Amino acid sequence: MVTEIILGFLAAIAILTGFGGVRIVNQVERGIVFRFGRAQKEIRRPGVTLLIPVVDRLKKVNVQIVTMPVPTQEGITRDNVSVQVDAVAYFRVQDPLRAAVEVQNYLFAVEQVAQTSLRSIIGKSELDDLLSNREELNKGLALMIDSPALGWGIHIDRVEIKDVQLPESMKRSVARQAEAERERRARVITADGEFQAAQKLADASAIMAQTPSALQLRLLQTVVEVAAEKTSTLVMPLPVEVLRFFDRGTQGSAAREGSKEPIAAEKSVPPAQLPPPSDELTKILGLHETANRPDS
Repeated sequence: MVTEIILGFLAAIAILTGFGGVRIVNQVERGIVFRFGRAQKEIRRPGVTLLIPVVDRLKKVNVQIVTMPVPTQEGITRDNVSVQVDAVAYFRVQDPLRAAVEVQNYLFAVEQVAQTSLRSIIGKSELDDLLSNREELNKGLALMIDSPALGWGIHIDRVEIKDVQLPESMKRSVARQAEAERERRARVITADGEFQAAQKLADASAIMAQTPSALQLRLLQTVVEVAAEKTSTLVMPLPVEVLRFFDRGTQGSAAREGSKEPIAAEKSVPPAQLPPPSDELTKILGLHETANRPDS
């Protein structure tokens, strides 16, 4: 009877010991076996793994991508501006054996390296780079963190700068700078438009100087556009070119009439009694009147 109890007790111990040597590794984990305190090179894959009771100890390492927020770091940029910058780091365990052996707590280690690297980036950069050139800063920050993390079996996927907080005085200065820049662009655009308009007017005046009739056509077109408004009164001056046109026409008709017979009115009035024309307009109107007399 005593023998059966002892055998049953030994069997129970063996069963418990056998079940104690069975471990399950999840899909997102890798297992590191320490046998008598020495880490084994073989990495236990996901699934059921067998251990030697009392001899082996299993440590699981998560190989998922870890999203770690980097606390806000305050620093002074290269152009002496005090800023507060925070970031976020994405990394994963690439070598579980190194992550379990080379560093005590790889999460804490990566966090500290990210903070120091962020402060270093702030001191090396200018304010304009932090505000507008973040892509290059992100790459440089990722390289600074990845250099020591490679020795721990950690791979840095990417690091992003989240926010840059400026003092209130600096915000006002940046706003004034942006306003001045917008005003400068507006003035440059206005001046460019005036220059192009002046150049086009110079080209148009050169063309009209070569062909005077183009000026008359332009004048008539302007009159048509103004006359479209029914509520406006149009006062149109008589251009000198129109008088010259009538002058040439009157001289041509007078020459044709003089070649046939002298005008009776000119015979009755002596030339000495005719008043001399005071100007070109009097001469044109005088010739026009003589050519259109009924007795002629």
